[in-house]
Formats: sequence, structure tokens, C-alpha cells
Amino acid sequence: MTYPETVNLPFNRASLRDAFQPLPPDTPDNGEPGFLVIIQGGDLVISLQDAPPLLPWGVFPPWVETESRFMVGLWKGEPLRVGRVARSAVLPANFSAEPLNAYSHRLDDQLLTLGGIGRNLLSWDQESAHCPRCGEAMVRHTGSWGKRCNSCKMERFPPTYPCAIVLVRRGDEFLLGRKAIWPEGRYSLIAGFLDSGESLEECAVREVREETGIEITNLRYVGSQSWPFPSQIMAGFVADYAGGEVTAGDEELEDVRWFTAASPPALPSKRSIARWIIDRYALNIETA
Repeated sequence: MTYPETVNLPFNRASLRDAFQPLPPDTPDNGEPGFLVIIQGGDLVISLQDAPPLLPWGVFPPWVETESRFMVGLWKGEPLRVGRVARSAVLPANFSAEPLNAYSHRLDDQLLTLGGIGRNLLSWDQESAHCPRCGEAMVRHTGSWGKRCNSCKMERFPPTYPCAIVLVRRGDEFLLGRKAIWPEGRYSLIAGFLDSGESLEECAVREVREETGIEITNLRYVGSQSWPFPSQIMAGFVADYAGGEVTAGDEELEDVRWFTAASPPALPSKRSIARWIIDRYALNIETA
């Protein structure tokens, strides 16, 4: 197996290719019209004047919260700005709010990725307004998204929370789990956040043990995905079954079972690394 290349999935910048040029938030903004990434809750606001859906173009409309507006870079050579609209706001008739984290959607990979970047940075800007140590106001570092406390001088930067996600194989079978909150019949890979002092590999082994009761071996890294809900990185692995009886041992899962390529269950959306791993390493479907 060759070392994995960058996975060209939604929410990874590789999907934007060379059309996106990130810039620090203190870059001078001349106020000229540009592309707008407008976030409403977990949704991206799109213009209904075009087909397929596109980002709104121009200057921010008055219903976008003034304090949330800033430029994040250039998209196709034009200014790219992000802003937030209240969850309760009713959008004008020529706009629609499309979910970023949905099983099916109207958004292509590039819109999903730009929306993910906007959602991530807006969340960081809102959550870092005050110092977690002393409660005083935080101000921006020059030339970066980092912030510094006015009082105790504590520094913070946008966090990324690592998770391991694992496909376990046993001969022609592969192991999937199901959460009760998911749509009926849908299963996905075993996954979880790192604990303090763990490596990604240790996390993968522990999560499989805790959630399924089995042991794994021959763990191999296969790729990663930015997951902006709000700021995770999903590190993907494939492993082989080593022993034990499958049980839904974790309260997060209501069922865990083995499947085959001939009879898979309902699977995650193709926008996710979970589906990319299942397609490539369980169903033997080559993906881009």
C-alpha cells in the first residue's frame, strides 16, 4: 500500500485547488464587492438567482450581523468575506439556507468547503472573545487568527480537535456501528476523540475496544478530513480483526455488526471520510 495522498474530500482545502488564497483577518479590505460566505446556524446561505447554487455576490446585506463580518481571503481572485445571520432570521425570497452537515444536499464540494471554513472561523471568533483564564477581552495577533489577552497576556489560536475513525476488516466482512439518533438503518465507522496523552493509533485501538469489545491489529493510516462541526480533524485508519466477540459496549452505539460488500447497510454521505474509507477499503470502489 502506497502512502496516502491528500484526500480530496469536502472540507479539505485540496477540493478548492488554487482558487482559494487565505489571508489573515487584518488584511486591508477596500470594501469592493466580493463573494459572501454567510452562515446561519449550521447552514450556508446561497443565492437562488443561479443554477447550480452559488455564493452570494456583492456587499453584505443589512440582515448579516455587523460584528461578525470579516474578510478571509480571495476566491477566484475576488474578495471572500464571511458573516453570520441570526438563526431566527427569515431570509429574503432570493436566498436559501442549505445544511452543511446533511446526508443529501445541493452544495458541491467547493461550496461545502468554503462554508466549512466560514463556519469554523466564525465559531472561533465568537468563542475567543474573552480570555478563558481571567475573563478579560482578547485581541488579535497581527497577521494571524490567534488572539492575546489584554490583561494576563495568555495567547490562543484556533483549536483543532483530533479524532480517529476506523474501518475494521475480517476476511470479506467489515465492522460498522449505529447510533440511535441516526436515520433508520444507517451504519458507519467506529470513531472517537483522543484522550489526553494518546497517539492517534492508541485512540483508534481504544475506541474500537470500548465501542465494540474486539481487538484489532495491523492498523494503517489512510487519510484525513477537516470536519468543521465546529473544528475537528478526522484521521482515518484501516485495521484487521484480532479477536474478541462483538458487543455494543459503548453507550453511544445501539448496534454493532459485521457486513459484506454484497449486502451493505445504508451508509454515510459521500461528503464524509467515513464513506470514502468504506467505498475504497470495504466495497472496493475507487474514489477520487
